[in-house]
Amino acid sequence: MGVAKPFRQEQIMKIIRNQQIFTQEELRQELKKQGFEASQETLSRDLRELRLSRTVKGYIETLPQEGGNRLAEIAEEFLTDVRVAQNLLVLRTRPGHANTVAVVLDEEKFKEVIGSIAGDDTILVIAEDNDRALELQRLFLEYVKPAASP
Repeated sequence: MGVAKPFRQEQIMKIIRNQQIFTQEELRQELKKQGFEASQETLSRDLRELRLSRTVKGYIETLPQEGGNRLAEIAEEFLTDVRVAQNLLVLRTRPGHANTVAVVLDEEKFKEVIGSIAGDDTILVIAEDNDRALELQRLFLEYVKPAASP
């Protein structure tokens, strides 16, 4: 019989917090060393429920931590472009990471943001008005790393 979900997820968090894990297979192997068996499906579900995101530094927590700026960390990692069309912002991310950025953006509870919708690599952010959209654009562009010159 499998390990109770809360206990398994607690072990996953301990592993992620104490070492760099880059793939689900590495995580599965670490759990196995501790005597836990988990399928790829189960790990995918756990990672989603625990709101863990894979970055170049390995899996990280998407939830805010004391003293940290999760929006800055996540946006710097995944945000690639920000454009404005009146009161709408279109945020582009690396493929597969729009939802990660949108979740953290929603958690920030910007009073200027009415709502957002995320796809695979694009987030539509609806601002209160055109001026607020431009303010948000300036803020978000601070996180976008310039493209490397050829």
